[in-house]
Amino acid sequence: MFQAFSRVIREAGKKFVVMDTAPTGHTLLLLDATGAYHRDIVRQMGTGGHFTTPMMQLQDPEQTKVLIVTLAETTPVLEAANLQADLRRAGIEPWAWVINNSVAAARVSSALLLQRAHNELREIETVTRHHATRYAVVPLLQDEPVGAVRLSQMAANLS
Repeated sequence: MFQAFSRVIREAGKKFVVMDTAPTGHTLLLLDATGAYHRDIVRQMGTGGHFTTPMMQLQDPEQTKVLIVTLAETTPVLEAANLQADLRRAGIEPWAWVINNSVAAARVSSALLLQRAHNELREIETVTRHHATRYAVVPLLQDEPVGAVRLSQMAANLS
């Protein structure tokens, strides 16, 4: 698994790489494995020579942009905040947060959805006040924005 992870990280120099990880121990295991590899390479190389480990690539904000994607609900926001803390401990600063499938950002009229939208506002405020300086709130959409054209259209509508 580590070899596959390292290969994907190396590919990032030539193309966009998207890694979707749940904010659980799996992410920490990947970071720990990467960090252990990094420390071992540093130890073996001593002070001479130039090398770049997967961890160094993940820590480089010019090469890696980490987006934390969450729902505007209590548990997902808490899990995402914990993930951000774990990333920061590993020397990786998240670039932005995305609050996805937001009913509050959609134009709804039913009483049930209006109540849900109201509840989401508290979580959106938590993200914007305490966790993210750069963020996007993506409304709940009728059709998934699959493909470059649909993503571009969605991005234009969010501006």
